[in-house]
Amino acid sequence: MRRLLVPLLLLSVTACLTQQGEPTGPDVSTAPPITTVTTAGASTVPDTASTTSVPTTTSTTAPTTTSTLALDRTVLAYQVVADLDFPVQLTARPGEEHGYVITKDGVVWLFDGAAVAGEPVLDISDRVRNEGEQGLLSIALHPTDQGRLYLHYSDPSGATVVSEFTLSSPSQADPASERVLLHQDQPAGNHNGGMVQFTPDGALLLGLGDGGGANDRFGNGQNPDTLLGGLVSLSVEGEPQPSKYAMGLRNPWRFWIDGETIFIADVGQNSIEEVSVTPLEPGLNYGWPLFEGLQCFNCSSGDEEGLVAPVLEVQHGDAGTCSITGGIVYRGATFPQLNGHYFYSDYCGGYLRSFLFSDGAAADPRDWSEQVGIPGRVTGFGVDGSGEMFVTTTGQLLEVVAGG
Repeated sequence: MRRLLVPLLLLSVTACLTQQGEPTGPDVSTAPPITTVTTAGASTVPDTASTTSVPTTTSTTAPTTTSTLALDRTVLAYQVVADLDFPVQLTARPGEEHGYVITKDGVVWLFDGAAVAGEPVLDISDRVRNEGEQGLLSIALHPTDQGRLYLHYSDPSGATVVSEFTLSSPSQADPASERVLLHQDQPAGNHNGGMVQFTPDGALLLGLGDGGGANDRFGNGQNPDTLLGGLVSLSVEGEPQPSKYAMGLRNPWRFWIDGETIFIADVGQNSIEEVSVTPLEPGLNYGWPLFEGLQCFNCSSGDEEGLVAPVLEVQHGDAGTCSITGGIVYRGATFPQLNGHYFYSDYCGGYLRSFLFSDGAAADPRDWSEQVGIPGRVTGFGVDGSGEMFVTTTGQLLEVVAGG
C-alpha cells in the first residue's frame, strides 16, 4: 500500500477535565490535563518511534473571501424536536419527508419531518443488551427498497449483530422479519463501534472497534484476520459475505460517507481524538495501535509506512473532550455557505465544531458552541430527507436551525 500523505490541523488545547464517576457514553477515556497549545502544518505520521510530539509550524491566515465572510455572518441555533431516552441517530432517504430515530434501548421511532410521533416503528428491546457502550447503535435504510431497514445492535451476550428488517409501511416494521447478516462475538463490553451506512455501490459498511479493554488488549487493531478493529463490508443482496474493508481503528463510533469520500471519527485512548478523511476504497490502514493520532503509541521505526494520518486531532482537555462524536457533511439548503463542511462534537465536551476538507487538509475550522450552547452529552448526528442537520444527546433530538 502506498504511503498516504494527509495534512493535519490541531485544535487549541485547554486544561479542562471531565468529572470522574459520570456515566460513560459510546467511549469515554480519561487523561491528565494538557495545557500546551499546538498547531501543525502539513504532516504525516511521524517517521521515528521516538517521536513524542507533533512538529510545530507557524500557521498562516487564509485571505478573506466571500465564502469566509458568509461563514462569519452565519448564526446557528438548536431547536428541540423531541425529548427521548438516549437517542443516537436520525436517518432518512434523500427526498423523503419521513425518517427514523433510534434510541439505545432498542426502539425505532418515526420522524415525520417535524416531530417524533406515534407508536414505535419497531421495538427489539428484548433482543438488545443496553448497558454502557452496548445497545442499539445505528440504523441504515436500503438505498432503493423502501421496505427494508438495517440495525446494528448488541445482543444479550454482548455480541455485535447487524440485521435486516422488513417494513410493511413507513410506520411499521415486522420484528419477526429479522434476517441476521452478521453475528460477531465481542471479547469485552466496550469499543463496539457503531455506524452502519451504505456506500454508493450498495454495500453496507459497518464500523467495529478493537474488541475493548485498553491498549488493544486483544491484538485486533493490526490483525487482518479478524473483523474487529476496522470497517466491515456486507452485501445485503444474497449472502452477506462480510469482509474487512479497512483496519487500524480503535473505536469508530461514527463515520460518514460523502460521495466517494469517507470521514471517520475514531475515539482515542489516552490523549487524542481524531478524524481521518480518505477516498472510499478498501485496504486502508488507519494506524491503531501503532499510533494514536500522530503520536507513537506502540510503534517501531518504519511502522508509519502505508498508514493513513488523520486530518484532525483534538486533545483531551480541550473544552472537556473525552470521546469524539462524529459527524456529518452538511449538504442541506438552509445554509448553502456550509455546503461540504464536516460537523462533529464530543460526548463529554458537547460542543459543535466544523471544518471544510479542501486540498487534502482540514480547512476553515469553526467552533459554533457559543451560538448553539452546550446541550449536554452529544451521542450522534443525522440528516433528514432534505439534508438538514440534527444532533442527538442523551435526552433530546435537536435540529440545527438559523439563529437570530
